[in-house]
Amino acid sequence: MNAIRCTRRDWLALLAGLAGTAAAGPADDAAPWFDGRQPRAVAHEAVALLVDAARDGLDPRDYGAASLQAALAAPPVDAAALGRALTLAMERYLGDLHEGRIDPRSIHHDFTVTRGRGFDPAARLQAALQAGRLADAVREAAPSLPLYARLREALALVRALAGHEAWNAPLPLPPGGRLDPGQPYNGLERLAERLAALGDLPPGTPLPPVYEGALVDALRAFQRRHGLTDDGILGRATRAQLEVAPSARARQIELTMERLRWTPLMQAPRMIVVNIPEFMLRAYEVQGGRIAVQQEMRVIVGKALDTRTPLFDEAMRAIEFSPYWNVPASIARKELLPRLRRDPGHFDRQGFEFVAGDGRVETVLTPARLDALRDGRLRLRQRPGPANALGDIKFVFPNRDAIYLHHTPSTGLFARDRRDFSHGCIRVERPVDLARFVLAGQPEWTEERIRAAMAARESSTLRLSEPLPVLIAYGTTLVRDGRIHFFDDLYGHDRALDAALRERVPPPSLPTLP
Repeated sequence: MNAIRCTRRDWLALLAGLAGTAAAGPADDAAPWFDGRQPRAVAHEAVALLVDAARDGLDPRDYGAASLQAALAAPPVDAAALGRALTLAMERYLGDLHEGRIDPRSIHHDFTVTRGRGFDPAARLQAALQAGRLADAVREAAPSLPLYARLREALALVRALAGHEAWNAPLPLPPGGRLDPGQPYNGLERLAERLAALGDLPPGTPLPPVYEGALVDALRAFQRRHGLTDDGILGRATRAQLEVAPSARARQIELTMERLRWTPLMQAPRMIVVNIPEFMLRAYEVQGGRIAVQQEMRVIVGKALDTRTPLFDEAMRAIEFSPYWNVPASIARKELLPRLRRDPGHFDRQGFEFVAGDGRVETVLTPARLDALRDGRLRLRQRPGPANALGDIKFVFPNRDAIYLHHTPSTGLFARDRRDFSHGCIRVERPVDLARFVLAGQPEWTEERIRAAMAARESSTLRLSEPLPVLIAYGTTLVRDGRIHFFDDLYGHDRALDAALRERVPPPSLPTLP
């Protein structure tokens, strides 16, 4: 920041302009922070908290931390102006810490979470000052999620790797583009150094003459933490992840912490959360203020190229057993109509039928009906059965994008590392286990009854006795079993968030002392 030459009076007037307020307030603004013209201990405590904002992935410059620190160290001061600046800085800090720095709808138009949620930074600050609990107010403003606290710890660990010599030069390219266990490699020392710095290789592990033993185990651990097949082979994808600098990983953690500030986890006693970049679903209960995962399974999400699964939260209200698949018009016209013209037998093999606007069903394929499908006068649906694209169960949470959870006959795709294959809906790996979780409050629905309804080939709908929140979330970093995990920015949402944070209008710049 360039120094601005001005008088101390002008400097304090600008300081009081923090967060858009142009003039100094009355003398009462100084009361919580100053005894006459002498800063109270709480003023120094506030500045220390602002300077420490980086530990939560925030930028101390947004709160004028350095300028406030310099002002307190250079009395005599305009106590009213500086007190007003401290108040505004702390209010901004508490607000940013609690609900983030941008409106999530500016980058996710379909995000439905309402900002604010009853949090008043000004009231919280005044209550904390009166009670002498400023640090507690900061701690309570941050998300109370265990994951958030673990990410804060992870952020400190990753930042400590900045400038580490293990990243001074890139890893050498293995002969043929890949390194298999048992092969020699001229980058063994650098590979071992990097894996040790990341915590995957125990410190002091002897360097083997070839790529083998503990080094292979360490690379497998690294692969598991980065959503890769843990085959121990140093190939293109694994090498790319190893080349990511600690500074980039730190930013990834910061962005995930920012998302957690406006992601409604723990909003209900029981929830289902899908994390898109991880391709995972977790069904959990909140017990004693902590998340207890009851079910965890792989999912298949929308294609990154053109049919991304949107982010939102809605309440699940029903389960459809042996569902019909009402084929979306875009899929019918672009994909199935050309296929049916080339291969009319596909219509019967897959159990399709035409449905007219008045509900009339036609089960025979004719060229005229294909023309009517093209023109929108008929729609296409698939009957329940083993070929049905939705499998044998569908979990319904009404939303404007017609997204739902369902099973699939293409179960082999769950074995892939990257699982973005759908048209937007989310396929679940273990539907019976998910149904058991959803129906835990309706004990008459035993596993046997669930399986029988799924196999009935006759569509039926079960209304849930209580709605169950479903959250489609996006987090490229998490801490699990004490280890940091990173995932690719599948849809580019991290890039969009990073750009939005960098491009937002910042608070007015604060001058330095002349």
